[in-house]
Amino acid sequence: MGQRDPVLVPEVSQHEVQVRQGFTGTELLLFGAIIDPIAQQAGGRYDIVVVLKGPSEPIRVREKDRIAGVWLNAEQTDFRSAPSFFAVASSRPIEQIVDEKTAAIYEFGTSYIQLSPSGVIDTDEQTRFAAGLVDLKTRQGLYTEQVGGVQISEDVLYQARIELPSNVTTGIYTAETFAISRGRVLASATAEVAVRKVGFERFVENSANRHGLAYGLFAVVLSIGMGWAAGRFFALI
Repeated sequence: MGQRDPVLVPEVSQHEVQVRQGFTGTELLLFGAIIDPIAQQAGGRYDIVVVLKGPSEPIRVREKDRIAGVWLNAEQTDFRSAPSFFAVASSRPIEQIVDEKTAAIYEFGTSYIQLSPSGVIDTDEQTRFAAGLVDLKTRQGLYTEQVGGVQISEDVLYQARIELPSNVTTGIYTAETFAISRGRVLASATAEVAVRKVGFERFVENSANRHGLAYGLFAVVLSIGMGWAAGRFFALI
């Protein structure tokens, strides 16, 4: 009988994150088990890498240049698809787990995120803008890497904690877990987390998406009305 590949059984602490007014972020616990009785009896060990990605979205990256002492937008490029959130947690440094080619295939790091530029773009220019995008998202807390962020117990149970900041995009988040041994990905499994706005924030978002024109007109009228009311108030003081 041939040797069977291990099986991953993943789970998350919450399958839905509710974004309300005053939302300050939350922590997701991603945990599970590696089922492989043969390897466990033989003393085999696995590394675990967890990749959590938010909904993809188009994005425009602008490069600023200092002209006559003033910082102005210079060159720019568009990416058709970029993850709104990206986090990687691993049991050891990635370079000690897999080679660079495997890391690039499975996106085991922010430098391996597979971006889709719009139109024809020079390779060096694409690399520069991609690095700029990753740097921006990292400073915003939306792209993270956690070396040693996965804890493995008894070569069976694993867990990782990943922070979702307050500025996360709503939508479906995908958590993919990989079991790796001797540089080879032997098993993977996926779990999903829905990030949704609730209450008044959800009403505003739905109104903007479903009735864009009416919402825009209402916002303009409301702004004019508040400006007029403020002017009248201060005129009476």
